[in-house]
Amino acid sequence: MVHRTPSGDAWVVRHKGSPNAPDAEILLPPDLPLEAKAVAQLCDLAGVSHPDGGRACRACATPDFHPGDSGVAIGSVLETEDLLVPQAVGVDINCGMRLHTVDLTVDRFLSRKEKLLERLKGDYLLGTRDIVLSGAAMSGALTEGLPGFLQATRGQAMGALARADLGVIEDELARVHLGGALQGDLRWAPHALVGTDDVRDEGLATIGRGNHFAEVQVVEEVFDRSVAYRWGVTKGQVAIMIHSGSRNVGRYVGSQWEELARTRWPATSPYPKSRIFPISTRSQPELAAAYLRAEHTAANYGFLNRALLAELFRLRVSEVYGETAAPLLYDLPHNITLEENGRYVARKGACPAHDGQPVIIPGSMANGSYLCVGLGQDRMISSASHGAGRAIARGAMGRSIRDDAHREALGLSGVHCVTLHEERMVEEAPAAYKPIRPVIDAQIAAGVLRPVARLTPLVTFKA
Repeated sequence: MVHRTPSGDAWVVRHKGSPNAPDAEILLPPDLPLEAKAVAQLCDLAGVSHPDGGRACRACATPDFHPGDSGVAIGSVLETEDLLVPQAVGVDINCGMRLHTVDLTVDRFLSRKEKLLERLKGDYLLGTRDIVLSGAAMSGALTEGLPGFLQATRGQAMGALARADLGVIEDELARVHLGGALQGDLRWAPHALVGTDDVRDEGLATIGRGNHFAEVQVVEEVFDRSVAYRWGVTKGQVAIMIHSGSRNVGRYVGSQWEELARTRWPATSPYPKSRIFPISTRSQPELAAAYLRAEHTAANYGFLNRALLAELFRLRVSEVYGETAAPLLYDLPHNITLEENGRYVARKGACPAHDGQPVIIPGSMANGSYLCVGLGQDRMISSASHGAGRAIARGAMGRSIRDDAHREALGLSGVHCVTLHEERMVEEAPAAYKPIRPVIDAQIAAGVLRPVARLTPLVTFKA
């Protein structure tokens, strides 16, 4: 079943064979395509239930909606009662966005740009970052998030962190979603990260592949001067936007729990046709609690990863330009399960957009990103898109830039992308993505968010 809402701004979908499943609403402007595979995946997700109790209450999708490799569409939001769904988050746990404003004008940034980029390229792509944590600091981060990391690191910082101002990170915790602190459990962490020895983790403070990036931007346009002033955003200001997550820890936890949910499915019940295996909090309370702790362990790592990526940037900026303020505006996840209003909300490629909360929505390497304020729209389960959404799969983008005409066709003319692998730049070229403006406009019209500022890329780092 597929039909348009009376207002014409969304599609309503449901499997015909799932009469008890809630309708799922896809907020999608008329000029963006409705992809059949993504619709089928959302219908499967909305129909999830457990024979021992637990159900999907509501499901919706944001305008960057497109098929997901794991059987769950990107841009899906699922609200459940007595039910947890590991596949609804997947393996990229707490992939999210972090935005810092920087006390630099574009001219000043450009005056020493090459020196800064050389150092950042070393940190982000060549492994010259010197990030080492004590065993206590890593354990504190995994179990208690950023506060646990800071408490264990205070007075014992090593490597690059010995030069960082950890007090600034602590002061900024209020601008990290949920304070960057969830209840984790070392039992579910990779064994190599647990112990008393110092840890040099190859994944920590790294961007990751795919659509992840670190990007130097400029505030091109301000729409809401009052909110922008309150958040410290001004036109012409340089910013750093980071899109990364829990890296190998998320993959370790997510893949483990997708398999655990399958193996703990009741032996007397047939497998769900969708092959989406939920966990019932009624009949499997210990398993459900363990899953949340496991997911939150990886999520804590994701918060730390983004914070350290930003800290490397702040350290290098101060080295090159002198002491320079680069305060955090906000850090928020878009692949996570959270308890909200007495139910569980799983977001897969969708970010929280509660009333008054900053929302960060990236575009592409050539198109602007948007800083918005959430409006807590109940229709969309207080959720917004996490980007523009892919229009062309990575495998279909080709692997090399053949000539200037090809570069222009990919939307890469004028793009400054720092990467060690040209194929990454091609796979993530602007032509691979939907236009960002219709995605933003659809959410403005639906009362999901209000735009505060538009930021355009100056330099993008792709791993």
